[in-house]
Amino acid sequence: MKYSRKSKINLFVCLSLTGLVACNTTPATQSNSNNENQAVSPAANTTTAAQTQACTYVKDGFGSQGQVKVRVEEVVTGLEVPWGIAFLPGGDMLVTERPGRVRLVRNGKLQQAPVNTVRVTDSGEGGLLGIAAHPDFANNRFFYLYYTVDKNGSPVNRVERWRLSTDGVKASRDRIIIDDIPAAIYHNGGRLRFGPDGMLYIGTGDEQDPRSSQNIDSLAGKILRLTPDGQVPKDNPFPNNPVFITGIRNTQGFDWPNKSTLWVTDHGPSGDLGRTGHDEVSVAKAGDNLGWPTIYGCESQQGMVIPSLTWQQAVPPGGAAIYTGNAIPEWKGNLIIGTLGSRHLHRVVFDSANPDRVQLHEVYFQNQFGRLRDVVMGLDGELYVTTSNCDGRGSCPQGGDKILRITR
Repeated sequence: MKYSRKSKINLFVCLSLTGLVACNTTPATQSNSNNENQAVSPAANTTTAAQTQACTYVKDGFGSQGQVKVRVEEVVTGLEVPWGIAFLPGGDMLVTERPGRVRLVRNGKLQQAPVNTVRVTDSGEGGLLGIAAHPDFANNRFFYLYYTVDKNGSPVNRVERWRLSTDGVKASRDRIIIDDIPAAIYHNGGRLRFGPDGMLYIGTGDEQDPRSSQNIDSLAGKILRLTPDGQVPKDNPFPNNPVFITGIRNTQGFDWPNKSTLWVTDHGPSGDLGRTGHDEVSVAKAGDNLGWPTIYGCESQQGMVIPSLTWQQAVPPGGAAIYTGNAIPEWKGNLIIGTLGSRHLHRVVFDSANPDRVQLHEVYFQNQFGRLRDVVMGLDGELYVTTSNCDGRGSCPQGGDKILRITR
């Protein structure tokens, strides 16, 4: 789908003769809430009274050991890189596998035949990625897929709507929702979520071109917002434009603590522009700019959101969900994040008195289950996590990847 993206809003990236660099930045105030490895980012060595948002900077490791007693149950095994889960009324799950299959889990059992298979370009981090069920799925049977496809000899990312059969064992393509999202070997984003407003939110990557994240006319490096039919909502922050949040490198996780706010995870650089580490958790609203690649770590610049939490060492974050269940009451309202390279589940508690500030963050299940990709609340009020150990970057076990349930 093509969009006209005329806008009076201009976003600029600082340039030097040698390439992109962050400039004109001042650092965020550092939070001492945990008294834990919190120091000024190497790129930010002074403070400014004008900056009121706290940025928790974790210098060593990832965080303290989690103190809440929780346990893990294996729900499903035998999967190949399960990237996303959509929970359906009645208890079924649809699960995407990155090579291009949508699988059905019924009565806790993985069904042998795929619901549908999508022809994908699955090199690098592309392939069949996110999935989301329509808010009115019970009546219309619609679900949405984000995947990488070869189009005229070049890869692009696309979101399509599909309809599940009444018996739930097969699906047919309904329409393209949005096409021509820039794709690359790395940084394809891919997360789909319906927000509390009933709109479809789409996380995209910067397709290895950091400048695209600041370009309002590019779909790369953004969170997009569309109606369930693929139209641009009239109240989007940029007129006639699906872009909702800019300045993202490669998000795979976001959720809503309230109707107007998103908690967003993003991958920090892995050598881009000579930088490494500094994955982020940020608080964002419509039209916000998360700063990539202009600011980095706890740096600040007017008009850009400073992360609430960043790590010097690479995490990086996968999916994320706010815990809304009752089984683990201590986690209620907290952001739970799956991590890939650091191989743990991360809990983030925001300060109720200062909602941009992290009060506490903890590490669970370090190196126990490998790479953790999607994190999502089920319709049963339980938290589910997918492993991503068969994606070429982990150690693929004999039984393949799994879906885990985190409970008391």
